[in-house]
Amino acid sequence: MAYAKKSPGSNAALQKFKADLSAGTPACAYIFYGEESYLREHYLEALRKKLIPAGFEEFNYHRAEGKDISVQALTEMAEAMPMMAEHTLLVVVDFDIFKLGEEQREKLIALLEDIPPYCCIVFAYDTVEYKPNKTMKKLCKAIDSHVEAVEFRPAGGRDLEDWVARRFRALGKDIDRQTAQYLIFTCGSLMTGLVPEIAKIAAYARGGAVTQKEIDAVADPVLSAEVFKLSDAVLQGNYDLASSILGDLLKMQTEPIVILAALGSQLRRIYTARMAIDSGHDRYWLMELWEMKSDYPAKLLMSAAKRTTAAWCAGAVQMCQVLDRRMKSEKGVDSAGELKLLLVRLGAARK
Repeated sequence: MAYAKKSPGSNAALQKFKADLSAGTPACAYIFYGEESYLREHYLEALRKKLIPAGFEEFNYHRAEGKDISVQALTEMAEAMPMMAEHTLLVVVDFDIFKLGEEQREKLIALLEDIPPYCCIVFAYDTVEYKPNKTMKKLCKAIDSHVEAVEFRPAGGRDLEDWVARRFRALGKDIDRQTAQYLIFTCGSLMTGLVPEIAKIAAYARGGAVTQKEIDAVADPVLSAEVFKLSDAVLQGNYDLASSILGDLLKMQTEPIVILAALGSQLRRIYTARMAIDSGHDRYWLMELWEMKSDYPAKLLMSAAKRTTAAWCAGAVQMCQVLDRRMKSEKGVDSAGELKLLLVRLGAARK
C-alpha cells in the first residue's frame, strides 16, 4: 500500500509567503503562529532584510510586545512614514487580538482595513496561542480579508533530515539519514530544540561522522523518546531497565500524571500497530493513521508490536486508563509509587 495521504506538513500559506517574499511582494499584514518558532523567527528576519535596507532598521523596523501596546499606539506606528526607505516593518509579539475590548477591537478592524501601503504588520504569536474566536464575526472577516495567516508547523520527513545534515555540515560533521532519523526521534522534530542539540553533538563527536552512541552520550531526549524506551523495556521483560528509566524521569521532576499520559499514548500506538499486523496492514497504514511525517517511528512501533499481542495491548491501555482516573479523582494517591506498580503489573501480564 502506498502512503498517498496528503502530508500533514503541507502548508499552502507558508509556500505562498515564501513565493511572495522571493518576488518582493509581501502582503501588508500577516499573522505568524505555530509550534516551530525557529522557522517563524527565520522568516521574520528574512522579511526584515527584504523590506528594510541595512543601516535603516532603527527608523523603519519596530518590534513591540502585545501586552505593552494599545491599538492606538499600534496605529500611530503603522502610519509613521518610512525614512530613507520604501517600507516600514512592525512586528507585534503576543498581541491577543481576540481578547480586546469592543472599542479596541473596532479600532483594530479600522486599522486592518486601511493599512498604509508602505507598512507591513506582523502579529507574531510565541507564548500566547493564536486561537480565532469565530463569534467575533466582524473581526474574523477583517482578518480573512486583509491579513494572511501563516502557520509554522514542525517539519518532517526528508526535508527535516536534510536540514539536520546541513546543520551538521556547517559544523564540520556528517550524519547519515538513519542517524538523522534517530536524532529526530530522540530529540523531537522541532528545529528550535534540535539546534542546540546538534551543536552539542557536533562539539562532542570525535570522528567526521556522527554516531548514535554520540547522540545518546550528550543529547537530552524528549519525553516521548524516553517513554518509548520504557515501554520497549516492558515488552522485552526487562523490568530493571523500565524501572530505571521511570526513576530518571521522576528525578527530573517530570510529573507522574504526564508520564502516565505519555505511556498510555505510546501503548495505544503499539496497540494499533499490533492490529495493523493482525489485519495485514503495513507501516504506511500506521503512518496515515497517526499522521506521521516519517516512517522511522512507524517501523519502531511495528517492531515493538511484534513482541506482544492485541489482548495484552488492550489490557495495558485499560490499566493506564484506570490509573489515570484514580490519579485525577482520588486524594492522597502516591502517584510515583502507583506508576512503579503499574510497570510491575504490565510485566506480569506478559507472562
